[in-house]
Amino acid sequence: MNDDQDQAPTGEPGPEDQRVEPLESAGGAEGEAPKDVQQQVETHEAEQSKKFGTFAGVFTPTLLTILGVIMFLREGWVIGNAGLGGGILIILLSFAITAATALSMASFVTNIRVGPGGAFSMISQSLGLEAGGAIGVPLYVSQALAVVMYIFGFREGYLWAVEAWGLPELPSLAIDLIIFAVIFAITQISTGLAFKVQYVILAIIIGSLVSIGMAGLREPLDNPIVWWGEFPGSPENGFSGATFWIVFAVFFPASTGIMAGANMSSDLKNPRKSIPIGTLAAVGLSLVVYLALAYWLMRVATVDELTKNYTIMIDRAYWGPAVLGGLLAATFSSALASFVGAPRILEALGGHSIVPASAWIARRTKRGEPRNATFITALIVLAAVMLRELNAIAPMVAMIFLLTYATINLVVVTEESLRLISFRPLMRVPRIVPLFGLVGCLLAMFIINPTVSLVAIGVVVAIYFSLIKRRLTAPTGDVRSGLFTALAEWAAKQVIQSQGGAERAWKPNILMPVADPNRLRGAFEFVGELAYPMGSIKLLGIAPADRVEELETDLVDAQHAFTREGIFTSSTVLENDHFPDGVRTGMQALAGSFFRPNLLFLQLPKEKETHESLQQLIRDAGHQRMGVALLVRHDTAGLGRRKRINLWIPDQGPDWTMKMDFRELDLAILLAYRMMDSWKDAQLTVIAAVQQETDKGKAKRFLARLVDLARLPADTAAHVADGDFGRFASNAPKADLNVFPLPTELDADFLWSLRDATGSTCLFTQDSGDESALA
Repeated sequence: MNDDQDQAPTGEPGPEDQRVEPLESAGGAEGEAPKDVQQQVETHEAEQSKKFGTFAGVFTPTLLTILGVIMFLREGWVIGNAGLGGGILIILLSFAITAATALSMASFVTNIRVGPGGAFSMISQSLGLEAGGAIGVPLYVSQALAVVMYIFGFREGYLWAVEAWGLPELPSLAIDLIIFAVIFAITQISTGLAFKVQYVILAIIIGSLVSIGMAGLREPLDNPIVWWGEFPGSPENGFSGATFWIVFAVFFPASTGIMAGANMSSDLKNPRKSIPIGTLAAVGLSLVVYLALAYWLMRVATVDELTKNYTIMIDRAYWGPAVLGGLLAATFSSALASFVGAPRILEALGGHSIVPASAWIARRTKRGEPRNATFITALIVLAAVMLRELNAIAPMVAMIFLLTYATINLVVVTEESLRLISFRPLMRVPRIVPLFGLVGCLLAMFIINPTVSLVAIGVVVAIYFSLIKRRLTAPTGDVRSGLFTALAEWAAKQVIQSQGGAERAWKPNILMPVADPNRLRGAFEFVGELAYPMGSIKLLGIAPADRVEELETDLVDAQHAFTREGIFTSSTVLENDHFPDGVRTGMQALAGSFFRPNLLFLQLPKEKETHESLQQLIRDAGHQRMGVALLVRHDTAGLGRRKRINLWIPDQGPDWTMKMDFRELDLAILLAYRMMDSWKDAQLTVIAAVQQETDKGKAKRFLARLVDLARLPADTAAHVADGDFGRFASNAPKADLNVFPLPTELDADFLWSLRDATGSTCLFTQDSGDESALA
């Protein structure tokens, strides 16, 4: 077996995966004897020796990415337009946003074990796999396309040298393909070689800066300082003018690139240490270089020369070829760093089944190289090179990077704001830092290109919702539950502190006591129809000690079944030998909760000896301001064809006047409407029982007003019945469900008689006082 043979990922990371694992888990393959502590330490150290440290893995690639093309070709133009003071302000503002993001990233990575994929891992561990994938997928594509843009930048620099100094002339496509081939060959040999090449590139760039610094030996640095420029514009727009923010938009990408080291998180010996130190050191040193160059440029050339001549650094350096070498080296190093980092992001996406062919993409070679992800990246880069034109998508690439930075800042703001005990970074930053980074990144996006920014946000949102539908399973938790809990607590406090009632926000949050799972199965569909779509169900199991575990299993199964129907459901079991006492305890315990149940759902038991206890439970529910829905199911008819519902209104005489409430009718009306809505095309009939013949006209007017004020469907039928419910029930219009207000005193025989007389299932309701059919 050779070194490049792919190793399929397994549940337990091993040495072949080149990932850090806890020492205590390094037990070897299945069937092998566990390693002793010394063996574990030796294995761990051997694995770590193959990875990269702070200087090679983070500092160098980050520094080389920031000291790039814009520094060599556009900083002079920035100073010429904005002046030295304006240019320094642009540099400081750009680096302030980048530094805030770097500090946020440093704080976050000192709180977690950073997995593969850099920013993807950070975002996933905080906001969930869906958010991580929504950023990670476009970030990977942007990273791959950035390789092409850097290759094109290298080609432009080379073609300029051909024209200026007579270097061998080559076709543009040939230059691009040669550079791509060199980059691909380096990464195929090993990542270690790529980092060694970066040392050479770093030396070239240092040489170019030395050449710039020695320019004063050839001619004096005596040009006058212009502190604030006139913003004349650029040769491309005929010097028709520019603004501070246009110049800022041109320069800002120069300060980015802080993910170059973070993308290598899976190949670092200690990412928790290396990413903060390496990134912040690279940002700090880069800032010093840009500020020094700003002063040098203003002193070696006039404002006119700075705005017209993009290669002013090459022309005014002590030895121009050294600066050209720095320019070419900078573009090459940025392309190389992007090509090394992009496959790591793709591999991480594959490791969490976010992209197609994830298992194949996530494989690494025995030496720890993401070979398959590298091949896919190479194909994307090669295809983009052959297209020859990236101007249309280049702004999108920049926006995705900025959106990634904004999300990292959002993660830290969220974690700090929630004040969860799990967020205890070794490097804590004030909340204003990530907040500034978040706002700064978003402002920069819309300053640079508002249209593309909106498109980029739209792409991320679309990917997020597509991943939500896939129900991804994360190996570790995230802070979304904490975030939603904090929002829920805030909302609950606002509801408690608000002056108005909650009638308009009422929805059925059902408490369903369960002692016998068979009775739960019999009412499963009906309760689900009551709660769907915005209500909730709390399953409260009551069982003696020897049946608690069995009932817990049954309730969890029922909870999952309700959840699959789109109904939020939770369950718990109380140990109690007496069912009514258990229900009473449950109601009392839940009365003080933020989102307490507002509707107690019961089924009328056949055992008459339980009816007195049931009556007491109904009274207790009233004391807890909890409505009651008592189901009396018809053994034969069940719920029939689910096409007709009767809503029964008791005698309101002698006045039959419409008041501000319906006096124990609100819940009956609301639940009748809820079931009619669940049954789609169901027909509702409102039936009023009239004791006095002379009251029929009043009753009809009352029903008409009720239908209107309660906003019942226009096709709701109204019927006036002579006598009480018991006498008329057998002659009432046939229905699949009859809804009655619950009598003050529970009379089970009377309820069963109504069920038998109507020939259908009946639902009896008692108001809590918190619902209103008029709201």
